[in-house]
Amino acid sequence: MSAPQNSDHALSPEELAEVVARDIPAGAYVNLGIGQPTLVSNYLSPEDDVTLHTENGMLGMGAEAKDDEVDPDLINAGKIPVVEAEGCSYFHHADSFAMMRGGHLDCCVLGAFQVDQKGNLANWHTGKPGAIPAVGGAMDLATGAKQTFVMMTLQTKKGQSKLVAECDMPLTGVGCVSRIYTDKAVFLIEEDGVRVRETFGIGFDELAELIDIELKPAG
Repeated sequence: MSAPQNSDHALSPEELAEVVARDIPAGAYVNLGIGQPTLVSNYLSPEDDVTLHTENGMLGMGAEAKDDEVDPDLINAGKIPVVEAEGCSYFHHADSFAMMRGGHLDCCVLGAFQVDQKGNLANWHTGKPGAIPAVGGAMDLATGAKQTFVMMTLQTKKGQSKLVAECDMPLTGVGCVSRIYTDKAVFLIEEDGVRVRETFGIGFDELAELIDIELKPAG
């Protein structure tokens, strides 16, 4: 059993964002969650024909703004200054959530505390006493988008896998995640379990030792 190792090192957030961007199909309407997923916008070009949506009321978001491009009134949901793509439009916050809840987004890319082998997502609260919850639009996106991709580090700072057999943190969405992008591998959540599409800086067998679930190579 194996999966292709496509890098000699674990990927940086920027390198991983480029991998995610390449996988977004042309013509898609996509929402990027706060944190690492916001980096994906920097690796999309007009030729990719991807339209970015933000829950604060913008359709046609461009990349992160730099230097003279920065307009403090033009930000994404993570409060990062961005530029407009051609044809960009604005609308009320409630209309933006109606787009999310109404199934109009092809894909969302979210961060996570945990994802389990059934595609359940936990990303709004650790469940620990005193922890600050931050649900935002995550529940609406996870259930409203046609596909949910997760982008995260594979392990916590303590070395624990965020890909688990069963989430023990409060769930954001049930069975919603189809793909997980991490610094060490890309995982596909399929009916017969979790498959590894590719690895980064680590072999399949070594990767399997980090995660307490059965892994299979994709394809």
